[in-house]
Amino acid sequence: MIKQLTAFARELLIYRSALVGIIIITSLILLSLYAVITVPYEEIVRKWNSIEIWEDFPRNAMPSWINIFTHRKLPETIILDSRRKELGINKTIITIASGKYILRILFTFNYIYDDFPSEIILRLYSNTTKQTTTQITWIKPGEIEYILGRKLLRGYESYYVSSDEEFLKKFNANLISKLGSKPNYDLSVNIALFAKEDPSILSRDTVEVSKGEYRVIVDALIGEEDLGRAQVDAKLVVYGKVYGVAGTDHRRRDLALALIWGAPIALAFGLVASITITFAQMFIAAISAWYGKSLDFVIQRITEIFMVLPFLPILLMISYFYKITIWTLLAVVILLSIFGSGVKNYRAMFLQIKEIPYIEAAIAYGTSSLRIVFRYMIPKILPTIIPTIVLSVPDFVFLEAVLALLGVGDPRAVTWGRVLEDAAREAALYKGYYYWILEPSILLLLTALGFALLGLTLDKILNPRLREM
Repeated sequence: MIKQLTAFARELLIYRSALVGIIIITSLILLSLYAVITVPYEEIVRKWNSIEIWEDFPRNAMPSWINIFTHRKLPETIILDSRRKELGINKTIITIASGKYILRILFTFNYIYDDFPSEIILRLYSNTTKQTTTQITWIKPGEIEYILGRKLLRGYESYYVSSDEEFLKKFNANLISKLGSKPNYDLSVNIALFAKEDPSILSRDTVEVSKGEYRVIVDALIGEEDLGRAQVDAKLVVYGKVYGVAGTDHRRRDLALALIWGAPIALAFGLVASITITFAQMFIAAISAWYGKSLDFVIQRITEIFMVLPFLPILLMISYFYKITIWTLLAVVILLSIFGSGVKNYRAMFLQIKEIPYIEAAIAYGTSSLRIVFRYMIPKILPTIIPTIVLSVPDFVFLEAVLALLGVGDPRAVTWGRVLEDAAREAALYKGYYYWILEPSILLLLTALGFALLGLTLDKILNPRLREM
């Protein structure tokens, strides 16, 4: 047995197509194992569908490796949190009057990028139940200082700096007094806070980033009674335009997570569906061919009914009427496909095998019908169905992706098809987020290519007709 397997492996590896297919499939299996071992599926589903986990990630950010191919260095996300001891963060207490103090949080960071950030958010935290007056000051390189605003803080508040229209009005008024004109385009807060304040800012084509050291000061007014027990913290998030190896989507989620975990789901869906359906059809066809008569008639009529049933509309109907998971969807796909065209193909093969002399000899020896079916008939065609199983795996992987694109199945599932569905719904191509479409599409194509190359090679080796050619 070992010698036969070794000889078969040597014959298989003679074909370069098989070698490429094995490398692709092995890579997908290793990626799947990494996903399953590192984080459980339920944990991935929880993280993927959570909002809080992704709040510090940039929205619709391209992969970081894009910077290798662009002449402009796109910004990465800068996060400074006063609750953690980090460089660039300083907390002090300043006495301003008898019984009055300022708790000052100073953030310092260097901005070295050639483009402006996508968003700016300042999150404020307080452990006091009464309102705390806070003031936010933004200082650009060259000691250009702006008061962003004053906030009454109680507990927690998010200050969306990028949406501060009041600051933008004041900034435009300042530009008119300084340069004698205002920009000829819709100036955003992100550009205003990071642009050089010279004539270049007046045009969108010439505006430049002011690189250097930035400081953000958060001053919280506290009384003497709160001194020592009042805790005010802040987290500054300057969102970039690139992130990670795969980028992010419209909900700030790291696409690498979905791409990695999409591999085991795709392989499990494809392999389980392919193996289960192929062996079920083969068994049904063997029973039909051997017993014949009324049982054969019933099986063939059922098969013909299932062959004309509209597969996709039935799946859509089930999905719309029932809340199903991806594994329930897999079960439905298997049930609807068991009585498929494969039953008729395998039946034709078994009808030929049924007439072979050694089957007649088995009958003469008094062998039971089930033994003949399982011991003599089915093993005869097993080598020929292995390529069929391998070749049909991509069909079911693509089926899951197509169903996800149509909104069928589990909306919480983390799959390549779900990533494509989100991208299509958010018009990713129209908005220029090509990576969002290309990454899962390339993985789907690689999966199809790997199984196709291996399956076609196995067909050449195991199919007697092709071997004769």
